[in-house]
Amino acid sequence: MNHYDIIIIGTGAGGGTLTYRLAQSGKKILVLERGPFLPREKENWDVKTVFNSDRYHNSEVWYDKDGKELHPGMSYFVGGNTKVYGAALFRLREKDFEKFQHRDGISPEWPLKYKDFEPYYVQAEKLYQVHGKGGEDPTEPFRSAEFPYPAVSHEARIQEISEVLQSKGLHPYHTPVGIHLNEAQRYLSECIRCNTCDGFPCLVHAKSDAEVSTVRPVMGADNVTLLTDAKVLKLHTSPSGREISSVEVEVRDPESGQVHVQQFSGDIVAIACGAINTSVLLLKSANETHPHGLANRSDLVGRNFMKHVLGSIIGVSKKPNPTKFQKTLSINDFYWGEDGYDYPMGQIQTLGKVSKEALEGNAAAYAPLTPEDVATHSIDWWLTVEDLPDPNNRIRVDGDKIILDYTENNLEAYDRLEQRWIEILKSIECGQAIMPNCSYFAGAGQTYTGRLPLDGVGHQVGTCRFGDDPTTSVLDLNCRTHDIDNLYITDGSFFCSSGAVNPTLTIIANALRVGDHLIERLK
Repeated sequence: MNHYDIIIIGTGAGGGTLTYRLAQSGKKILVLERGPFLPREKENWDVKTVFNSDRYHNSEVWYDKDGKELHPGMSYFVGGNTKVYGAALFRLREKDFEKFQHRDGISPEWPLKYKDFEPYYVQAEKLYQVHGKGGEDPTEPFRSAEFPYPAVSHEARIQEISEVLQSKGLHPYHTPVGIHLNEAQRYLSECIRCNTCDGFPCLVHAKSDAEVSTVRPVMGADNVTLLTDAKVLKLHTSPSGREISSVEVEVRDPESGQVHVQQFSGDIVAIACGAINTSVLLLKSANETHPHGLANRSDLVGRNFMKHVLGSIIGVSKKPNPTKFQKTLSINDFYWGEDGYDYPMGQIQTLGKVSKEALEGNAAAYAPLTPEDVATHSIDWWLTVEDLPDPNNRIRVDGDKIILDYTENNLEAYDRLEQRWIEILKSIECGQAIMPNCSYFAGAGQTYTGRLPLDGVGHQVGTCRFGDDPTTSVLDLNCRTHDIDNLYITDGSFFCSSGAVNPTLTIIANALRVGDHLIERLK
């Protein structure tokens, strides 16, 4: 059996970042990724391929609590889901780490606070080349350093919107975006500010995904071995159950398609498969010592699953919107509520610009306007509202079936935020028509109106929360499982609550933090 100092399972924001941090330790590292490298091809930028096929999304079928099929659109490639993310990289607010009352219940206190993550947010923003501007957003948390790169400028129509929102007393700010953009010297810029970024793989590798930012830079290191097309089937424990003794991996030869099973062992094993698949792996690895799944003495593995209450709307105005790179503006004025509503609502940001091609598949939803009318005049918005941790919202396995046993909460906050934003769009002449966004990926061929359905799990967190007490948490403060001494988790599973901003930067920051702990442990 091949032995390594560290085995890392998954190469997304958590796994790729951990690999990058640990590569400098000189320790012998094996990185396992169930998918291949995402192919660089013209189809990377083809709207119909990206949004209406499974070419860049796994075609797995999961199930909801009623047995209905889900098509979650997970990307299984080196870089994980960051290969097709929008690269919006926000910090959680300070108050997100505190206990807070929502309309539908309590958002719990975290055992570590914003100040514990702040130095790692600084490192994460530098590593993922985050462009932003401090001081614009009143809810912005304390920063010990300015953004490492200047904010991505608004194109003319979005600049107009920003100014008119300011005239209404709102505080729009530049969305922090991870892209390799040099606006001062465009001829040196890897990013070309195209209209195929949000939701697309980047053909020119100018998006700060985990592959480009963290995996490729260390692939040539003598101490790092990356094995692709390698799906981990099960983790085996020692007779005492206190350590992982081997990792069982199904390896597929990409040329012949032949599959064989191999065993690897490591002094440390770190899982970063995403909050859903990490809990699936732990549950499927049940044995005599851990009959309910690994690290599950608390019965919390898979529980408290969160994925945000998400939605998208298209505001059609009389004025054309020729913007190409639209994902530059955000609004947090309603993050903590508003006058007359003392509960948090959420965040609003511009999405990547919809195109005629993206809307044509559901033309009836836009009648009497044509997809071309809508795409030419639209400004596209993404709404994020916190969903609350609920132990009944859980990931279950039934044989090979993955079940998302989930009931949405905090819907009043979402509905209020959506209606409030529609009112504002109408007041600034950006809401002559309010349309559903039927292009944003929700499973191949699936469409939605308003709220994203359960298939939309890009913001998955919370299934193995961290804490001091082994009876109320799965992980300790260093994200080591309470029950198994050499097993760590570095994806979004550790979250105690979800906040109302994209979780990726917090996952990256935490992976850097855990990486520092592991470097000390392995000395």
